[in-house]
Amino acid sequence: MEKRDVIYLDHAATSWPKAPGVADAMVKILNGPSASAGRGNHGMALQAGRTMFTTRTRLAKLFQISNPNDIAFTSNTTEALNLAIKGYVKPGDHVIATMVEHNSVRRPLEFLKRTNGISVDYLPISEQGDINLEELEKTFRPQTKLVVCSHSSNLLGSILPIAEISKLAHDHGVVVLLDAAQTAGIYPIDVGSMGIDMLAFPGHKGLLGPQGTGGLYISPKLDLEPLLHGGTGSQSEEPEQPLVRPDRYEAGTSNTVGVAGLGAAVKYVMEQGVERIYEHEWNLTQTIMRELKGIPGISLLGPNIGQPRTGLVSFNAQGHDAAEMAFNLDRDFGIAVRAGYHCTPLGHKTAGTSSGGAVRASVGHTTTEEEIEALITAVRLIVK
Repeated sequence: MEKRDVIYLDHAATSWPKAPGVADAMVKILNGPSASAGRGNHGMALQAGRTMFTTRTRLAKLFQISNPNDIAFTSNTTEALNLAIKGYVKPGDHVIATMVEHNSVRRPLEFLKRTNGISVDYLPISEQGDINLEELEKTFRPQTKLVVCSHSSNLLGSILPIAEISKLAHDHGVVVLLDAAQTAGIYPIDVGSMGIDMLAFPGHKGLLGPQGTGGLYISPKLDLEPLLHGGTGSQSEEPEQPLVRPDRYEAGTSNTVGVAGLGAAVKYVMEQGVERIYEHEWNLTQTIMRELKGIPGISLLGPNIGQPRTGLVSFNAQGHDAAEMAFNLDRDFGIAVRAGYHCTPLGHKTAGTSSGGAVRASVGHTTTEEEIEALITAVRLIVK
């Protein structure tokens, strides 16, 4: 692998470099059939539509979804979560979330609390990221309609037991929405066996695709109110949004170029194997944790060494501001990490780091042991 000028350890925000073939697939569309998919019966429009369907089919295979048309493309996970939450939750409903949710979940819920009179319980999570299923059981009410949770915390790296959570929810007749921002393409997801009714995912993180892509799987048993209304290229004579999927949830001209890149990325991920990618990233996190624990004054967040986690490690150094450490790592050592609150103030409250946030180093499919060694050396020098 060729040497890179930057040691990039911010994959939890956006993966880099992208999967081989992504750029070529996008350029091919730009220079070729870049007509609007679903807008006409001429050859270029039909070819663009086939590109969209190819990516949809690959995603369905990756997530074990029986009908690719149950996947609606969005511009990111945030849009997918907004479509799911605002399209399903009605006035007076009760929602259960957790104390490690991203603002992409919390803010839509708080908006609906203010405007639609819904109620929300944020279930406590331990500092290691564990959920108490008995406490979850006690939280259900007759008005509970939705359980929404992050598959993996973008601060702690912990992984929730989704199958067990879904079983409890379904026993109460409650729908489950999973935020897979940190696990799609990195950790195995099977919507059937895990009991997932809606799955929100990004294209630009573990799936190794371009920014501006993502999607929402919607169970065929559910009908959401669309987030956007407008042209779909189908049933144009009707005043209402069509019921047919995926048109119902994809108003406006699609990002065919981005979806083509995403399709190439998903193909690469499946060729590499999600389990293999997870094992590689997990091994790197174990090295980071072991080495950081040997540095005086360093405190680690999330699951202990040896426990399951996604490819990120958040930490603090006593007497050192998190943002300043991240700045020093970038300026003096060419290492890109992220510091601050990571759009999850609830997560930082859980971790006890609300006063200053934390430094987060997150690895990817191309991260090497040598890059991890460089990070550890740099942290030692800064702390010293």
